[in-house]
Amino acid sequence: MALAIFDLDNTLLAGDSDYLWGTFLTENHYVDVDTYQRQNEQFYQQYLAGSMDIFAFSAFQFAPLANTPIEVLHRWRETYLAKKIDPIILPAARQLIQFHHERGDTLLIITATNQFITEPIANKLAIPHLIATIPERVNDRYTGKVSGIPSYQEGKITRLNAWLATHHHDLTDSFFYSDSHNDLPLLNYVSHPVAVDPDPTLHRIAKQHNWRIISLRQGNQVVELNRNP
Repeated sequence: MALAIFDLDNTLLAGDSDYLWGTFLTENHYVDVDTYQRQNEQFYQQYLAGSMDIFAFSAFQFAPLANTPIEVLHRWRETYLAKKIDPIILPAARQLIQFHHERGDTLLIITATNQFITEPIANKLAIPHLIATIPERVNDRYTGKVSGIPSYQEGKITRLNAWLATHHHDLTDSFFYSDSHNDLPLLNYVSHPVAVDPDPTLHRIAKQHNWRIISLRQGNQVVELNRNP
């Protein structure tokens, strides 16, 4: 079985689940609106530029988790998923996932977004394996710290290699789908890199390397934006 790896935000989703979690928190006044909104936007712009400090971002992102009882967080998350995530799950993404499922491939999401947010999204997409940045949890309470290595940029390769070792899998004939130049290390690591509605930097590099480029945002079907000869 080949491994089919998917980035999540702006790949399978028509938006960024991390950013939308911040939007959800501010809209409901669960955090200081002005401060959080400003920092959320700053980190998102840094991510787009490829200059984000993942540990600084995680400290920012995990603060509401650390300051809130777990049962309250779960209630917030259910509302967030219904209002912010369900509307941006792309029908063509479901088709792509189904294609790999029918091939008998092993399906895996690897994302820099934290596990608290992404685990239920992976379940919604029927993708059984997830590598995400892990918020540390002690005695049923989040600490605000990162547990282990964040799955961001080169960290995705480190985390993937650990996953491969424990799941007795390899990268033979592997696929990775992503929209972001932040994922270039992993795109260069797999057998079949695929750029999905790519940002300008990734689009340019994908064309230079003759990688497959597709869109999941042009209706219910996967649309090929180029084809290898």
